[in-house]
Amino acid sequence: MFAALLMAHGTPETLDEMPAYLTLVRGGRPPSDALVEEMRHNYAALGGRSPLTDITGQQAVALAKRLGPAVPVFVGMRNWRPFIADALAAAARAGVRRVLGIPMAPQFSTLSVQKYIDAARAALPDGIEFACVEPFFDHPLLIDAFAARLREACSREGEEVIFTAHSLPERVIRDGDPYARQVAATAAAVAARGGLERYRLAYQSAGRTPEPWIGPELGQMIRELAAAGARSALVAPIGFVCDHTEVLFDIDVQAAALAREAGIGLRRTESLNASPLFIELLASLVEESLRRQSTVVSR
Repeated sequence: MFAALLMAHGTPETLDEMPAYLTLVRGGRPPSDALVEEMRHNYAALGGRSPLTDITGQQAVALAKRLGPAVPVFVGMRNWRPFIADALAAAARAGVRRVLGIPMAPQFSTLSVQKYIDAARAALPDGIEFACVEPFFDHPLLIDAFAARLREACSREGEEVIFTAHSLPERVIRDGDPYARQVAATAAAVAARGGLERYRLAYQSAGRTPEPWIGPELGQMIRELAAAGARSALVAPIGFVCDHTEVLFDIDVQAAALAREAGIGLRRTESLNASPLFIELLASLVEESLRRQSTVVSR
């Protein structure tokens, strides 16, 4: 039996779980009290929890409905329940023998997608084969889905459009990580599909480390736009496929507050979540993989 596995970062269910969650995120290193309190504050602003796990589950349900009963869909998180290992164990109990991993991140990075793949391979039960989809940062259906959200937002005359993605340490990019190139390619394709003659690209949600992270940083770009006389900006987060803290807090709360202080209006495009176009993309990734395997077998 063949199955799909949606893999994401993970998020704690309660504020009390924050220290344990951050320890996993940090590779086993306990977080400082200051970091725990900061993240609890951020999550509290969203009602105490992120909707990441819920929305990934909704995406899985929609994908399973689209694919039909022959292809079950599982959900696994790298840093919290349901863990990737738990999802693979459940797949094995269901009789699955081949699993296709789909990272819920369009652009590949050794610090995100590769870690999902590594976690899956490390936890793979005996008798199960695992493969992962290729990065889908430029897949036509992904570009269609982001462009549709852009059109729905109806960018206003004179409004600056800023595409964003999660920042990474500069050293990772210098070492050859393709992430920044893929982010730029996604932005260019969405802009072209959305009919934008100009746009800006910024990075957000940099980690709390002293080393330099790639930019320009979203907050700094907002300040510079305001200083140059811009009246409003529309943020389109193309590095994320659903609502979670990096979108709901870092953009909707933190960046929005900064924009108010700078005297510039700030809006955001709706996240893809379980939109029909995004689910069609996921289905296409599964079906393309099945066709490739069928071709290999038939040779």
